[in-house]
Amino acid sequence: MSVAKTSSANELPVKTDPLGTLQLLDDAQEWSAFSRPAQQQPGCWESNVLIEGMHCAACALTIEDALKSVPGVLKAEVSAGSHRAKVVWAEQQVAPSGWMHAVQDAGYRALPANDAFARERRKVEARKALWRMMVAGLCMMQVMMYAYPAYTAQPGDLSSEMEQLLRWASWVLSLPVLLFSCGPFFKNAWRDVLHRRVSMDLPVALGMLITFAVSTAGTFEPTGMFGAEVYFDSFTMFVFFLLTGRWLELRLRDKTAGALDALMNRLPEGVDRLKTDGSYERVPVRRLKVDDVIRVLPGEAFAADGVVVQGVTSVDESLLTGESRPISRGVGDEVISGSHNLSAQVQIKVMHVGDDTRFAQIVKLMESASTTKPSLAHLADTIAKPFLIGVLLAAGLACAYGWSTDPEKALMVAVSVLVVTCPCALSLATPAAMLSAAGALAARGVLVRRLDAFESLAAIDTVMFDKTGTLTRDAMVLGRVQVRQGVSEQQALSAAAALASQSLHPVSKAIVAAAQLQQLEPLWLVTQVTELAGQGVEGVLHENTFSAEPLSVRLGSASFCHVSESVTDTLRVYLADQKGWLASFELQEDIRQDAAQTVAVLKRHGIAVHLLSGDASDAAARVAASVGITEVRGHCSPQEKLDFLKNAQLQGRKVAVVGDGLNDGPVLAGAHASFAFGQAVPLAQAQADFLVPSGRLTHVLDAYLLSKRTLAVVRQNLTWAAVYNSVCVPLAVLGWLPAWAAGLGMASSSLLVVLNALRLSKHTQFDRDF
Repeated sequence: MSVAKTSSANELPVKTDPLGTLQLLDDAQEWSAFSRPAQQQPGCWESNVLIEGMHCAACALTIEDALKSVPGVLKAEVSAGSHRAKVVWAEQQVAPSGWMHAVQDAGYRALPANDAFARERRKVEARKALWRMMVAGLCMMQVMMYAYPAYTAQPGDLSSEMEQLLRWASWVLSLPVLLFSCGPFFKNAWRDVLHRRVSMDLPVALGMLITFAVSTAGTFEPTGMFGAEVYFDSFTMFVFFLLTGRWLELRLRDKTAGALDALMNRLPEGVDRLKTDGSYERVPVRRLKVDDVIRVLPGEAFAADGVVVQGVTSVDESLLTGESRPISRGVGDEVISGSHNLSAQVQIKVMHVGDDTRFAQIVKLMESASTTKPSLAHLADTIAKPFLIGVLLAAGLACAYGWSTDPEKALMVAVSVLVVTCPCALSLATPAAMLSAAGALAARGVLVRRLDAFESLAAIDTVMFDKTGTLTRDAMVLGRVQVRQGVSEQQALSAAAALASQSLHPVSKAIVAAAQLQQLEPLWLVTQVTELAGQGVEGVLHENTFSAEPLSVRLGSASFCHVSESVTDTLRVYLADQKGWLASFELQEDIRQDAAQTVAVLKRHGIAVHLLSGDASDAAARVAASVGITEVRGHCSPQEKLDFLKNAQLQGRKVAVVGDGLNDGPVLAGAHASFAFGQAVPLAQAQADFLVPSGRLTHVLDAYLLSKRTLAVVRQNLTWAAVYNSVCVPLAVLGWLPAWAAGLGMASSSLLVVLNALRLSKHTQFDRDF
């Protein structure tokens, strides 16, 4: 896919597409690059796009209205925090170019979320913003130098000629600020006027224009209506403050929402594919097919899920799984698309490509989170436009009230009102904090599907755990070993491991793992191996320590080994030879190492913890006792789990559910907040709010503690926005707030909100009270 490069977001064509780049996206083969079929809506697609040219919540509402006006667009959500949009459209009614042109006609630009030039355009935009700010700052310092004598001179110190010369010098130095630094404000304001709408740039541009016009009139006609004083110092100062705030906000926004961009841009543009003659050809990633063999060099990312067929290397999977340490991968080991090859060249046989990869599934989930709007953000966006209209009316009334007595002062009061009243802090308060928190969790390997989930999770008072795959791993571990007299546990385990190594059954894997953990040497050669499905495996051991003769042994169930067994819930396997019973191996579920700590910390925070399992009651009780859970129920069907959840909610409880995502769909969907565990989570479970592919239970604590901090930051941001407007607006209306202070207040209000939200993205260890 090719997308034309443009100079910047503020210099985009409004109604033209000279290269026809949007029409290229109408090819159905291109849709998969930025869209996917909409769930439960046949014939519809869900697209995620970047929006360039946005500055405030009013812009988001304008773009949403433009998209929804296009026939065939079923749903549109635009996030002012991440500058991303989610569009659901019917392929029989509209093509992508249709609704993208609607965005372009509204004065903005929609680009595929994975557009190759998006990052470069952001860099260009940031550089131009920096240049505008530097020009404004340099001119401001010079203008302040020329304005200083007027503030400090005593009567008679300055002649009228000298004062006029200083005004002319200030006017000349203000021209670059007006023509270059203020350019984006005026362009966006003119766009709003043409489209008969209002955004934050309109009142700001009016304030700038009025200030410069009044000061220019005072310079050209010192004896006229506006000749008493000029405000070039205020003009250049509040332009510098506004540009500084926007530049810092741009940098901070990229940083707080950068986890998604970092994730989406991990795949290389091309890969080296092995040809039949042994040479390599460079091909685009999307041309890869299953069973292709590709070469991955050190420093490159894996372009597809696959298996190592040649070489040994270290792999960084931190952004995908939360595993902070490099992981060794050799022949036969699986690698994940999006992870990085760190140390050596390897060859990979491709197993999954495109949307079937775990990387694509994770990106889909993070895209969904970045375009969702929390309820508080919806409220802020709803009042943004009426607020701006109110600002214009307030400025007009303030000017009209003071015009008869002092027109010059009345105009400057109107300027202060126009500049100081900014809904940006209010609209950014919630999404900035939640996007920052989602990025922090993504860096730990936890994926957030809904930003609203932070609000729900912070309010929980009950957690319901599933057992298998959640508190325990899918694998089993060896517990107690009993042996026949004359045989040591090490000998019996070594013999059982030799036979078990010939089987792929989970029980066999557990016995082999136990032998490896004890570093037992392989003492036998196994021949004549036969496995009976569901029963066990038998074979002949050579060169054993029990006898000089080959030993025929069986490993498996009691009936398979001809051993009598008492009724018990404990899983046991037996080893037998020609003489009969040789050893018994008791297998237990592998409880996660952090399970007990997680439960203890949750209880310490006053949260009730329950365990509901579909397994036998005794097995569930043993696991519950091991991790410190007292409220436990076994033999629970999915419906019984859902009934428990509904009853708890009827009692006013706020319940979070933690499950493995395989058979807990209804209860995960019905919970106030939900976590799905396991490697297959991104594909198998679409109901959970938080996805934990790494399977670390401490991530539940991270999410809970971070949600509490996030809601606290949201409240702080909303409080600041409310206090700022309630204090500064009356001061501006009364004429007690000069224009430069209004510009400083406007810039600092949004900047403070984003800086406060940025604290959530710090990669610090949460205080889990372990």
